[in-house]
Amino acid sequence: MNSKLLLILVFILSFSSTSFAGAKKWITIGKDASSMSLQKFNSSMKELKSNSDISIIEIDEDDVNSLSHEMHEQFNRCGGFIFHDSLEAAEKELNNIGNKSFATKSIFADYAINQNDIVRPLVAAVTANNIKNTIEKLSTFNNRYYKSQTGVASQKFVKETWEGLVSGRSDAKVEYFQHRAWAQPSVILTITGSKSPKEVIVIGGHADSIAGYFGGSRARAPGADDNASGISTITEVIRVLVAGNYQPDKTIKFMGYAAEEVGLRGSKEIAQSFNASNANVIGVMQLDMTNFNGSDLDIVMMTDFTNANQNAFIGNIIDEYVSGVSWGYDKCGYACSDHASWTNAGFPASMPFEAKKRDMNRNIHTSRDTISQSRNTASHAAKFARMAVAFAVELDK
Repeated sequence: MNSKLLLILVFILSFSSTSFAGAKKWITIGKDASSMSLQKFNSSMKELKSNSDISIIEIDEDDVNSLSHEMHEQFNRCGGFIFHDSLEAAEKELNNIGNKSFATKSIFADYAINQNDIVRPLVAAVTANNIKNTIEKLSTFNNRYYKSQTGVASQKFVKETWEGLVSGRSDAKVEYFQHRAWAQPSVILTITGSKSPKEVIVIGGHADSIAGYFGGSRARAPGADDNASGISTITEVIRVLVAGNYQPDKTIKFMGYAAEEVGLRGSKEIAQSFNASNANVIGVMQLDMTNFNGSDLDIVMMTDFTNANQNAFIGNIIDEYVSGVSWGYDKCGYACSDHASWTNAGFPASMPFEAKKRDMNRNIHTSRDTISQSRNTASHAAKFARMAVAFAVELDK
């Protein structure tokens, strides 16, 4: 091979290795998981900074799906990292965690339980079969991946379903929250309060699904538990409140977040927008996986990156209104779901989960995440719907 041909070949190889690599982005990830990540993806990930809690990692955007899979396989986390558009944003997160300065807004919430006459009939109206039917419908989409056409179509289904539930109510509207960097929108249903509309209660869960290392927009990801179960539970809460002609004093917002599986991206943008507008969000409940009954406890309150006072309030709600249900506490690790976005934005958030983390559904992020893993019922998710109905009404004083 002559020298000129060799130079051309070297140029082509060099161009290929740089031009077709994924765009560099930044994530923050728990310190316990960062060493695994660097070993697994040492060719495309680089630790830039860290403290005792989290690390900033530079990553090829193309490797985000693979990292999401590994976080599930190795650490039983549905998310496990937060995606950032800039190094500066990642550094701010590092400083916030290091200084423990998140969730510093002054929140005035009444955690007394005294709405029994209103709550009990609503809780009794929860129907497991409604939740099951919605789970099955959402599972028919090939996937609900944030960059896929079916990810957009599934959100259209959620929006139209919620619109149908609140049709005829002048105090309710359903909107898309559009995200600049990807196709899948988030969905937000607002029921405006009649007395204190600037005080906001949020009940949300992520609407996207993902499967495995590869495939992305093509992979089969029914996501029945992760997280059609949460969106279907929220849908039943909406149905019950509307059918019961519940008129809130405060504003209640129901949210289906886009792009949770790739770094809590949808909820992060929404929570930051609420922070920027100085919204008075007095309580957030995250419903991420509600239908797999894998533990001795029915409902597990995650204690990390959540609000302890609100967690205790939800525990009291379970004792009062969800009969025969056991509950307790566990941890799920850094950025394990969208509640972390609200906590980081300064709002009180809680994440009641379907099982202890060690007992969670091992079929999520695969094509096997179907309702058959929950014995083709939604009886477990119905417990979460009753809890969420009571949470909304009791916090709405």
